[in-house]
Amino acid sequence: MKQGARRRAGRMARPGWRPLLLAAVLGTLVATGQAPLHLWWLALAALGGLSALIAHPQRAWQTLWLGWVGGAGYFAAALFWIVEPFLVDVGRYGWMAPFALILMSFGMALFWALAAGVAALAPGRGGRVLGFAIGLAATDMLRSYVFTGFPWALIGHIWIGTPVAQGAALVGPVGLSLLATLVVAVPMTAVTKGGRLVLSALALAVLAAAWVGGEMRLAQPDPPRERPIRVRLIQPNASQQLKWRGDMWRVFLERQMAATAAPAAEPLDLIVWPEVAVPFLLGRSGDLLAEIARVSGGVPVALGIQREQDLRFFNSLAVIDGHGRVSALYDKWHLVPFGEYMPMGEVLAEFGIGAFAAREGFGYTAGTGARVLDLGTAGKVLPLICYESVFPQDLRAAPERADWVLQVTNDGWFGNLAGPYQHLAQARLRAVEQGLPLLRAANTGISAVIDAKGRLLQSLPLNSAGFLDAAVPAALPATPYARTGDLPLSVLLLCAIGAMILRRRHNPIDHPDAAV
Repeated sequence: MKQGARRRAGRMARPGWRPLLLAAVLGTLVATGQAPLHLWWLALAALGGLSALIAHPQRAWQTLWLGWVGGAGYFAAALFWIVEPFLVDVGRYGWMAPFALILMSFGMALFWALAAGVAALAPGRGGRVLGFAIGLAATDMLRSYVFTGFPWALIGHIWIGTPVAQGAALVGPVGLSLLATLVVAVPMTAVTKGGRLVLSALALAVLAAAWVGGEMRLAQPDPPRERPIRVRLIQPNASQQLKWRGDMWRVFLERQMAATAAPAAEPLDLIVWPEVAVPFLLGRSGDLLAEIARVSGGVPVALGIQREQDLRFFNSLAVIDGHGRVSALYDKWHLVPFGEYMPMGEVLAEFGIGAFAAREGFGYTAGTGARVLDLGTAGKVLPLICYESVFPQDLRAAPERADWVLQVTNDGWFGNLAGPYQHLAQARLRAVEQGLPLLRAANTGISAVIDAKGRLLQSLPLNSAGFLDAAVPAALPATPYARTGDLPLSVLLLCAIGAMILRRRHNPIDHPDAAV
């Protein structure tokens, strides 16, 4: 009995502090590939180091520990902005900030531990490094969907802003993750120096082909648009700390009214205010909508606003016509857990605990699903509210193909460092995946015009007030990814993991734990 207990303890023993510290540092360096740094080359080098550490012969539980700690370093560095919402009301929520970062980092790191578990299944050092590469891509896919999904800081996001990102039109964001992990892993599967040189050359050739292919796609001329659609994006720069303050909300409202009334060089088809742009509920705003219509000169205005129906509250986008009447309405349907609604909200409401972003009640109610709004001369528009832009599947859920995508957002929740830039980067990737232009109006920035290839054509700087007038770029034909989504790659990843499991069953002695 004692001997068996010692064996079990040996299997579950964690590595020493040096390899754990190294894993955490390497994971942190992998995060430098994310916006705003975009150091994709450093991220790949660090990922190679972590993969080598994972692949070093050791017991399965030690492999899991290294993957978990490496993932914690990665997510802490990539998602440190998660503390910002807790600092908006420091007196009430500030104490939660460090716990939120720790829980988020180590919780999300469980996906990397799972990837390390895939590595532990594979026989041989080469098999383990390849297993980790496939496992990381598979867990990127998994966390895009489970528990409502959180596909933020996917490994494939390191390619945003490079020509390689054009590959998302074919394989989606997780396909870009798989490209990154395999480029690192394949050379490490060789057992001889000559083999490593050959496979390194092969990996570089694949990366070069993806880069050149992206350049070629970017160089192709865009299709002409029959009639330009002209849109004004308004950025009031209402900081989250001041936005609802009694002496400031009128300042921000008047700032948006003035931007709406400003003359345009060419006639406008639509004016856009950001998410929750006004401090009133729809239907309880008095003459405000009529006043907005008056200053717009009859141009339709799309604005973020909260509304109430049957004692339920919604985070909405309302389009008002030249007479101040609501002509189109969209309710956000992919809500942020704990931010816009509380799991077990009815129970927590008894203790006065509500969602951060909801200004009414204890949270929002989800809308009925994705919609395409026909805005007449402004075309058919797929609306997204804030967080919805990080989900490729949400854009694919639309009942028909839109002419362009409109995102209204309040990135004031994300702070001034990485968060707003990462959110913008993901919007650029959505445009590539769908072959649709995307325009975004952000409360504090970054408002932007993005073409169907993900290029940033115009933008307003973070933490600045203003507006920009732009013609909506032309749409491209539906991309392969827009038609198939993640299904083909999901099947491929499952087959690869299944093949590793089968191979291990036929090579049990190769695994370190087999001799215990």
